[in-house]
Amino acid sequence: QYATTGCSLTLHHTEKPEHEDICEYRPYSCPCPGASCKWQGSLEAVMSHLMHAHKSITTLQGEDIVFLATDINLPGAVDWVMMQSCFGHHFMLVLEKQEKYEGHQQFFAIVLLIGTRKQAENFAYRLELNGNRRRLTWEATPRSIHDGVSAAIMNSDCLVFDTAIAHLFADNGNLGINVTISTC
Repeated sequence: QYATTGCSLTLHHTEKPEHEDICEYRPYSCPCPGASCKWQGSLEAVMSHLMHAHKSITTLQGEDIVFLATDINLPGAVDWVMMQSCFGHHFMLVLEKQEKYEGHQQFFAIVLLIGTRKQAENFAYRLELNGNRRRLTWEATPRSIHDGVSAAIMNSDCLVFDTAIAHLFADNGNLGINVTISTC
């Protein structure tokens, strides 16, 4: 199905659907959390789409930055999104607040590479919350935007914490997350 965009594999018809789900040549969907944006396109067009359609996303340069999520006490499900540019690549930082069950909210923080799964394997990221004599750290390999945020959240393959922990690290309802990207 994706031969026109560069996939050169020839498969038996029974293997085709499984491969198409993970094919690196399938169109990329908009990586922004939430279902409102239906854009799809090539990997090369993702950053252009984000800069034109999602102008509110800030981009910071450097391998060590602070991702500031403001007003973390806002009710309901909320997403904070930011871009980090380093090592010639763009990384999408996402903090998502969800209500897992009545009255219990959780935060999920993750880093995605605007790139392929193979490219993502060349990097590692560290998320760190620092507070009064406290530190909470998560280290992992970024996911490709092909995988998206929801799969990581569903499997808790990201930094997960509840509102009580968020308040230990927050300052006037704002949460600063130190984000460090490194090469492997």
